[in-house]
Amino acid sequence: MKMIYATFKDAKQAEKIVNALLKQRLIACANIIPNIKSSYLLKGRIANAKEAAAIMKTADEKIDDVINEIRRMHSYEVPEIIAFEIAKGNAQYMDWIIKEVRKNEKG
Repeated sequence: MKMIYATFKDAKQAEKIVNALLKQRLIACANIIPNIKSSYLLKGRIANAKEAAAIMKTADEKIDDVINEIRRMHSYEVPEIIAFEIAKGNAQYMDWIIKEVRKNEKG
């Protein structure tokens, strides 16, 4: 299982992209954090911005599709999209995530 962390220009964009991923069953759920302060290096200078973040959960085999869809819909030239392996967790919750993203798959 994977957990994806991504930042967005605002909560509206985060919600739009998260909802699209849910409708496509690329993710089972997401937590949107509407107001974060980001600091980063840009062209050798420190930049600060207000953004939103989302933490999304999916099955391993969906990760490339999730990343590609976020990149396609995102307004940033180089969006932050980071995937983490989930080593352990509540087994029932993890089973639910896998079942949700695999529903209606032909195979």
